[in-house]
Amino acid sequence: PWNEKLVSIGSVLTTERINLCELLNPWASENYANLNEIRSLSISYKSSTNDLSNNLEQNREIFALRLQEVQYQEVERGVTLVGPHRDDLHVQLGEFPAKGYASHGESWSVAISLRLGAFNLLQNEGAEPILILDDVFSELDTFRRTQLMKATHVAEQTIITAAVEGDLPLGLETERLYVQPGRVMNARD
Repeated sequence: PWNEKLVSIGSVLTTERINLCELLNPWASENYANLNEIRSLSISYKSSTNDLSNNLEQNREIFALRLQEVQYQEVERGVTLVGPHRDDLHVQLGEFPAKGYASHGESWSVAISLRLGAFNLLQNEGAEPILILDDVFSELDTFRRTQLMKATHVAEQTIITAAVEGDLPLGLETERLYVQPGRVMNARD
Protein backbone atom coordinates (compact mmCIF):
# COMPACT_ATOMS: atom_id res chain seq x y z
CA PRO A 1 0.00 0.00 0.00
CA TRP A 2 2.88 2.39 0.71
CA ASN A 3 4.43 1.83 -2.72
CA GLU A 4 1.26 2.84 -4.59
CA LYS A 5 1.11 6.22 -2.84
CA LEU A 6 4.87 6.69 -3.13
CA VAL A 7 4.75 6.04 -6.87
CA SER A 8 1.66 8.21 -7.36
CA ILE A 9 2.78 11.24 -5.39
CA GLY A 10 6.53 10.76 -5.81
CA SER A 11 6.28 10.66 -9.61
CA VAL A 12 4.41 13.94 -9.71
CA LEU A 13 6.90 15.57 -7.33
CA THR A 14 9.90 14.22 -9.23
CA THR A 15 8.50 15.29 -12.61
CA GLU A 16 7.85 18.80 -11.33
CA ARG A 17 11.35 19.01 -9.85
CA ILE A 18 12.88 17.92 -13.17
CA ASN A 19 10.81 20.56 -14.98
CA LEU A 20 11.92 23.20 -12.48
CA CYS A 21 15.59 22.29 -12.92
CA GLU A 22 15.23 22.56 -16.69
CA LEU A 23 13.60 25.99 -16.39
CA LEU A 24 16.00 27.24 -13.72
CA ASN A 25 19.24 26.03 -15.33
CA PRO A 26 19.68 28.80 -17.93
CA TRP A 27 18.90 31.53 -15.41
CA ALA A 28 21.26 30.15 -12.77
CA SER A 29 24.00 29.66 -15.38
CA GLU A 30 23.66 33.23 -16.62
CA ASN A 31 23.71 34.64 -13.10
CA TYR A 32 26.78 32.61 -12.24
CA ALA A 33 28.57 33.95 -15.31
CA ASN A 34 27.49 37.50 -14.37
CA LEU A 35 29.29 37.08 -11.06
CA ASN A 36 32.39 36.72 -13.27
CA GLU A 37 33.03 33.15 -12.33
CA ILE A 38 35.40 31.36 -14.70
CA ARG A 39 33.82 27.91 -14.91
CA SER A 40 30.32 27.41 -16.29
CA LEU A 41 27.47 26.36 -14.00
CA SER A 42 24.82 23.80 -14.83
CA ILE A 43 22.22 22.18 -12.62
CA SER A 44 20.27 18.98 -13.07
CA TYR A 45 18.08 16.68 -11.07
CA LYS A 46 19.87 13.69 -9.57
CA SER A 47 17.33 10.95 -8.98
CA SER A 48 17.69 7.78 -6.92
CA THR A 49 15.69 6.22 -9.75
CA ASN A 50 17.75 6.60 -12.91
CA ASP A 51 16.29 7.39 -16.34
CA LEU A 52 13.57 9.72 -15.10
CA SER A 53 12.47 12.61 -17.31
CA ASN A 54 9.77 15.23 -17.42
CA ASN A 55 7.29 12.58 -18.67
CA LEU A 56 4.96 11.79 -15.75
CA GLU A 57 3.56 8.49 -17.03
CA GLN A 58 6.97 7.16 -17.94
CA ASN A 59 8.27 8.17 -14.51
CA ARG A 60 5.45 6.28 -12.80
CA GLU A 61 6.35 3.09 -14.65
CA ILE A 62 10.11 3.41 -14.02
CA PHE A 63 9.56 4.29 -10.35
CA ALA A 64 7.18 1.35 -9.75
CA LEU A 65 9.58 -1.06 -11.43
CA ARG A 66 12.55 0.24 -9.44
CA LEU A 67 10.63 -0.17 -6.16
CA GLN A 68 9.94 -3.80 -7.06
CA GLU A 69 13.63 -4.36 -7.82
CA VAL A 70 14.80 -3.07 -4.42
CA GLN A 71 11.90 -4.38 -2.31
CA TYR A 72 13.98 -7.13 -0.67
CA GLN A 73 16.76 -4.69 0.21
CA GLU A 74 14.24 -2.21 1.63
CA VAL A 75 12.65 -4.84 3.87
CA GLU A 76 16.09 -6.02 4.95
CA ARG A 77 17.26 -2.49 5.83
CA GLY A 78 13.94 -1.14 7.04
CA VAL A 79 14.17 1.97 4.88
CA THR A 80 12.84 3.16 1.51
CA LEU A 81 15.81 3.27 -0.88
CA VAL A 82 14.33 5.11 -3.86
CA GLY A 83 12.03 8.09 -4.16
CA PRO A 84 12.03 11.86 -4.13
CA HIS A 85 13.22 11.91 -0.51
CA ARG A 86 16.51 10.34 -1.72
CA ASP A 87 16.96 12.71 -4.67
CA ASP A 88 19.20 15.75 -4.89
CA LEU A 89 20.15 18.73 -7.01
CA HIS A 90 23.31 18.08 -9.00
CA VAL A 91 25.47 21.18 -9.49
CA GLN A 92 28.25 21.05 -12.05
CA LEU A 93 31.03 23.62 -12.38
CA GLY A 94 32.77 23.12 -15.67
CA GLU A 95 33.89 19.49 -15.80
CA PHE A 96 33.56 18.82 -12.07
CA PRO A 97 30.70 18.50 -9.59
CA ALA A 98 30.54 21.49 -7.27
CA LYS A 99 30.37 19.17 -4.28
CA GLY A 100 33.96 18.45 -3.34
CA TYR A 101 35.54 20.75 -5.96
CA ALA A 102 34.06 24.24 -5.51
CA SER A 103 35.95 26.83 -3.48
CA HIS A 104 34.17 28.67 -0.68
CA GLY A 105 33.60 31.69 -2.92
CA GLU A 106 32.36 29.52 -5.79
CA SER A 107 29.93 27.76 -3.44
CA TRP A 108 28.48 31.10 -2.37
CA SER A 109 28.28 32.21 -6.00
CA VAL A 110 26.34 29.01 -6.82
CA ALA A 111 23.89 29.63 -3.97
CA ILE A 112 23.41 33.26 -5.00
CA SER A 113 23.00 32.28 -8.67
CA LEU A 114 20.26 29.81 -7.73
CA ARG A 115 18.48 32.46 -5.64
CA LEU A 116 18.73 35.02 -8.45
CA GLY A 117 17.69 32.36 -10.97
CA ALA A 118 14.54 31.61 -8.98
CA PHE A 119 13.82 35.34 -8.91
CA ASN A 120 14.37 35.61 -12.70
CA LEU A 121 12.16 32.59 -13.36
CA LEU A 122 9.29 34.01 -11.31
CA GLN A 123 9.70 37.39 -12.96
CA ASN A 124 9.74 35.78 -16.42
CA GLU A 125 6.44 34.05 -15.60
CA GLY A 126 4.82 37.42 -14.86
CA ALA A 127 5.20 37.61 -11.08
CA GLU A 128 6.66 40.63 -9.32
CA PRO A 129 8.78 38.98 -6.63
CA ILE A 130 10.81 40.72 -3.97
CA LEU A 131 14.47 39.74 -4.00
CA ILE A 132 15.61 38.83 -0.48
CA LEU A 133 19.33 38.29 0.15
CA ASP A 134 20.12 37.26 3.71
CA ASP A 135 23.68 38.16 4.78
CA VAL A 136 25.16 37.20 1.41
CA PHE A 137 27.91 39.80 1.25
CA SER A 138 29.77 38.59 4.34
CA GLU A 139 31.13 35.49 2.60
CA LEU A 140 32.11 37.14 -0.68
CA ASP A 141 35.32 38.85 -1.70
CA THR A 142 35.24 42.49 -2.83
CA PHE A 143 34.98 41.68 -6.51
CA ARG A 144 32.06 39.27 -6.08
CA ARG A 145 30.32 41.80 -3.81
CA THR A 146 30.50 44.41 -6.57
CA GLN A 147 29.15 41.97 -9.19
CA LEU A 148 26.29 40.93 -6.90
CA MET A 149 25.44 44.55 -6.21
CA LYS A 150 24.93 45.03 -9.97
CA ALA A 151 22.62 42.01 -10.05
CA THR A 152 20.35 43.46 -7.34
CA HIS A 153 19.18 46.18 -9.74
CA VAL A 154 16.97 43.70 -11.64
CA ALA A 155 14.39 43.75 -8.85
CA GLU A 156 11.81 46.41 -8.18
CA GLN A 157 12.42 45.82 -4.48
CA THR A 158 15.40 44.12 -2.87
CA ILE A 159 15.83 43.42 0.83
CA ILE A 160 19.38 42.75 1.95
CA THR A 161 20.36 41.84 5.49
CA ALA A 162 23.84 42.18 6.94
CA ALA A 163 25.13 41.46 10.41
CA VAL A 164 28.05 43.84 9.88
CA GLU A 165 27.47 47.09 7.99
CA GLY A 166 31.03 46.96 6.64
CA ASP A 167 30.11 43.85 4.64
CA LEU A 168 27.88 45.93 2.38
CA PRO A 169 29.68 47.15 -0.76
CA LEU A 170 30.31 50.85 -1.23
CA GLY A 171 27.83 52.55 -3.52
CA LEU A 172 24.89 50.37 -2.55
CA GLU A 173 21.93 52.73 -2.87
CA THR A 174 19.64 51.79 -0.04
CA GLU A 175 17.44 52.88 2.74
CA ARG A 176 19.13 51.43 5.78
CA LEU A 177 17.32 50.15 8.81
CA TYR A 178 19.14 49.12 11.96
CA VAL A 179 17.73 46.42 14.20
CA GLN A 180 18.46 46.48 17.90
CA PRO A 181 16.75 44.52 20.66
CA GLY A 182 13.11 45.61 20.55
CA ARG A 183 13.65 48.41 18.00
CA VAL A 184 14.01 49.06 14.29
CA MET A 185 15.55 52.42 13.49
CA ASN A 186 15.99 54.31 10.27
CA ALA A 187 19.53 55.57 9.53
CA ARG A 188 18.27 59.11 10.16
CA ASP A 189 17.02 58.28 13.70
